[in-house]
Amino acid sequence: MSLAHNLSTTPLATKLASIYLQTPTHFMALQDYSLVFTVTRQSPELITPSKATPHEYKLLSDIDDQEGLRFQIPVIQFYAKKNDFVDARKMDPVKVIREALAKTLVFYYPFAGRLREGAGRKMGVDCTAEGVMFIEADADVTLEEFGDALQPPFPCLEELLFDVPGSAGVLDCPLLLIQVTRLKCGGFIFALRLNHTMCDAAGLVQFMTALGEIARGASVPSIPPVWQRELLNARVPQRVTCTHREYDEVADTNGTIIPLDDMVHRSFFFGPTEIHALRQLIPPHLRKCSSFELLTACLWRSRTRSLQPEPEEEVRVLCIVNARARFNPPLPTGYYGNAFAFPVALTTAGKLCQNPIGYALELVRKTKEDVTEEYMRSVADLMVLKDRPHFTVVRTYLVSDVTRAGFGDVDFGWGKPAYGGPAKGGVGAIPGVASFYIPFKNKKGENGIVVPICLPAFAMEKFVAELDGMLKKNEQSVINNTSVHITSAL
Repeated sequence: MSLAHNLSTTPLATKLASIYLQTPTHFMALQDYSLVFTVTRQSPELITPSKATPHEYKLLSDIDDQEGLRFQIPVIQFYAKKNDFVDARKMDPVKVIREALAKTLVFYYPFAGRLREGAGRKMGVDCTAEGVMFIEADADVTLEEFGDALQPPFPCLEELLFDVPGSAGVLDCPLLLIQVTRLKCGGFIFALRLNHTMCDAAGLVQFMTALGEIARGASVPSIPPVWQRELLNARVPQRVTCTHREYDEVADTNGTIIPLDDMVHRSFFFGPTEIHALRQLIPPHLRKCSSFELLTACLWRSRTRSLQPEPEEEVRVLCIVNARARFNPPLPTGYYGNAFAFPVALTTAGKLCQNPIGYALELVRKTKEDVTEEYMRSVADLMVLKDRPHFTVVRTYLVSDVTRAGFGDVDFGWGKPAYGGPAKGGVGAIPGVASFYIPFKNKKGENGIVVPICLPAFAMEKFVAELDGMLKKNEQSVINNTSVHITSAL
């Protein structure tokens, strides 16, 4: 089914700057280059399940159905040319993925439906089999031209994952939008936009893995999808048994919600050298902490200092914690709904900024331990009792670790991606709040974590200085970051 009737050809141009900060000399070199290419898109179409599927109404869980998840999240995968195909048909990733998508939707048929809202703002999927949106495209650029280090922010993302007018709503809109863009080198880009109420990173990777398996010739997914959203519904009667400061109603009296104009998006790489350097800044008894805990403490403190809130103002960091294994029994294998919590660490800006890193680290470590089965039950009850509130965004930083989610293992028949994962940081109903921790190998071959950060220009300059300041204290520190100014909402 065609949703548009014209080819869309858009010339694209962007400038990227790579800044290398190196200690102890603190030499800064700026490499500036332009990447210009054209994307030609075919008319968007709706891909429906290849066989008849049940027409039923399936309720979301009360963990899925919260205001803070009512937004679209972008993912992007870059694939190199594969040279050993014999079947010429399989040389076209668009054809392979389009056909596999129709077959995969037989198993994941709720994705082909539309969200509706009922009493108490409770959402459910009307399984209408209307389909997911699919865009075929071509770009006159090679994978190599994107550079050695593929990481957010990606040039011209808005053309590689086109926002079809009228498609991005939460209700009564396609739940998935997929664009497959052929590159002139024979590689391709798979970009996807997901309505976050449907699933979390683990659930999305499960769906993408199934799509890849069927694209490679499987008849059924290796892990059958499990709906069973009632497992994470509120209890009757509802009872909030835990403290949930992540949902506090906080007035933005000092205008501290990040503005959307003059935003800067940069990614920072933390490899073994950087992690070791940061670990030296904390007391010996805390040095066995995880890299997630260490990075979160350092980034939260540096980010807060860069935004310069008043010392007495309350600041917080929300750490997304996958709760699947914290249930007894664990949630069933194949469950692809949202199954995480937003536990919060909070303190005053003055205490966070003036104390050593160890202070923030201990707050973060305690926060992760809060998530239990009872905590999740309590969140679900809170959603019903409090009209599905949004998590607190005033003076908040949110971090999500997707290093183990599996985006980098999704294979459509062309092998593993050169990059796979979130397309940018700062996504969400309130732009600029969130960062992802993404697995990454730099051009030296070092495995590490790349973290996209989105801040106003004045704050980004201070943030880079803060990170550099922490690493100056060690002799072998290098931060690689890539920046692009963004003038519209992320």
